[in-house]
Amino acid sequence: MLAIQNVVLAIHVLIAVSLVIVVLLQRSEGGGLGMGRTDSFMSTRGQANLLTRTTAILAGTFFATSIVLAILAGTHGKPASIMDQRKPPAGQSTPAPAPSTPAPTTPAPPTR
Repeated sequence: MLAIQNVVLAIHVLIAVSLVIVVLLQRSEGGGLGMGRTDSFMSTRGQANLLTRTTAILAGTFFATSIVLAILAGTHGKPASIMDQRKPPAGQSTPAPAPSTPAPTTPAPPTR
């Protein structure tokens, strides 16, 4: 199960890096790495459609791998509480039950 989790995590990281690169390549009015380019291999409209579709696909797979990683992380058979895994220190046994003591009696009221 841990091997599957590592593979999905590696894919998740690659998708995240690819998503960042694709978003930075998109042309925007305010900035971005693609701003000011006129010598592209595709027309502006075709490039925008390709990058938009690629961003949508990468975003969808990013969400899917996030959900898969969350499910895989939740399936480990760990104890629910730290008290469930408590063990006595070496050389000590479990504490003995407290000895039962008789109930205290109330003193008699003083006489005059």
